[in-house]
Amino acid sequence: MLRIQSLTKRYPTGDIALQSVNLDVPDGQVMALIGPSGAGKSTLIRCINRLVEPTSGQIYLNELELTRLGSAQLRRARRRMAMIFQEYALVERLTVMENVLSGQLGYVNFWQSWFRKFPQGTVDEAFRLLERVGLGQFPDKRADALSGGQRQRVGIARALLQNPNILLVDEPTASLDPKTARQIMRLICELAQERGLSVIVNIHDVPLAQQFSQRIVGLQAGEIVYDGPPSGLTERALTQIYGEEDWNPERESEADESPALAGTAGERQS
Repeated sequence: MLRIQSLTKRYPTGDIALQSVNLDVPDGQVMALIGPSGAGKSTLIRCINRLVEPTSGQIYLNELELTRLGSAQLRRARRRMAMIFQEYALVERLTVMENVLSGQLGYVNFWQSWFRKFPQGTVDEAFRLLERVGLGQFPDKRADALSGGQRQRVGIARALLQNPNILLVDEPTASLDPKTARQIMRLICELAQERGLSVIVNIHDVPLAQQFSQRIVGLQAGEIVYDGPPSGLTERALTQIYGEEDWNPERESEADESPALAGTAGERQS
């Protein structure tokens, strides 16, 4: 269980990214975080693992209060909070396997990590994860030779090798084509179910969030303005999150087609 209480982030400029956010994420739940750019989605994810330091409030992972941890304790706690990045965050010159094994760097000592010496059990698990994410045939391929979807799969395998309690996923589909984006979201949800993981996904694609998440939280100017099931994301809720817009796809489609139809009619008359 992840619990966030009265979380606020104010930058030195005075800008407020998050305002008294309260949120509980049960074990095994896939939650999509949506909202316009600048709403505080990435800041919220990064406050959880303290890549961004909150200004005030508390964050608990089970019974552990993350906001009170010192640097050494935080390093240990981060093993339980794996992150999947939009830009993959792979080391391009390393192989797929080497990138996946970097998910265990928080568990081995300096010399083991320097010489890339990992326990055989860890290596075996890395091979199993590569098979699970569909990259079993590419362990020795360099990361810079992979497609975007393949890179994201490496990032997923690396995150799972940490054996985390929660996955923090920051715009995992932003650089992917629609088919690959659906495949990646489906894979994340399947793995979360298999492992009983909580997942928070920062995502701009609202239909994709509705299709794959169990719960949607909408942020606007650092505040939660919607928290509920995908089915409850009505036009009114979307307007509250994103502002005034015609959210009816049929009307939008008709509006897009009408100039072309008018032009065709004019051509027939002439």
